[in-house]
Amino acid sequence: MHQPQTGYGDTVVDRTYHQPYRPSAHPELSRPAVVAGAVLLALVLVAFAVMVDRVAAARVEARTAEAFQDGMDTPQPPAVHVRGFPVLNQLAAGTLRHVDITAHDIPAQGAERPLPVSELTLRLDDLRRSGSGSEARARSAEAIADLSYSDVSKALGVEVSQGTRSGQVTVAVQLPFGNEVTVTTGVSAASGNRIAFKDFSVAGSALPAAGEELLNKAFDEPIQLRNIPAGLHLRTLTTTATGLSARFSGRSVTFQPDHAGDV
Repeated sequence: MHQPQTGYGDTVVDRTYHQPYRPSAHPELSRPAVVAGAVLLALVLVAFAVMVDRVAAARVEARTAEAFQDGMDTPQPPAVHVRGFPVLNQLAAGTLRHVDITAHDIPAQGAERPLPVSELTLRLDDLRRSGSGSEARARSAEAIADLSYSDVSKALGVEVSQGTRSGQVTVAVQLPFGNEVTVTTGVSAASGNRIAFKDFSVAGSALPAAGEELLNKAFDEPIQLRNIPAGLHLRTLTTTATGLSARFSGRSVTFQPDHAGDV
């Protein structure tokens, strides 16, 4: 029987209807891709927040250093570090919770026997800045002031060095005709942020009258420290290889120069 042709030549035409492919308008993303995208976005936001907070911290550290330099009359701004994160929240509240300051070469203004501070390290709690910007006040603070033997010697008018025992210094007393007598004395903290010397001991022979007069002139009155932020009180005094280490603490501490001795 003759079969009807359904194509051309030997080719058979497939008449089956094919639906054309149309991609979905909302393809489903894999769950790992969604998680990775969310994590990446979170990391970017955190990095941006940290960057903004660090910029704010750098600015407030610079302003605090300026206030300290203006208040204490230091030749250079101190190093300031604001601790705690985020700083922006602290700024919004108007109080920096913890601030560390390290200053050098603080001059002694208005003092009869000026004794500069070689280095002052401060740890401040709840620091606020005044509206004028020239003063900063902390709710409480602790500090260590380093006083070099060279500066102590200039203030006293005699050569001072480390003693053989803790809490003692050695004093070289120059006598007439080139003679020298070595004296040891204890050093301690006195009220009113003063450094006192007591319990003198002469090495070798007895101290001549000229030496006693020189010692009395140098040590009868304690040395007054006038370059410490107001509100800090001298608690202890120790001797080191390079000088005296004075420890302070106090409340309602401000940075402003002490001109009490000015005329």
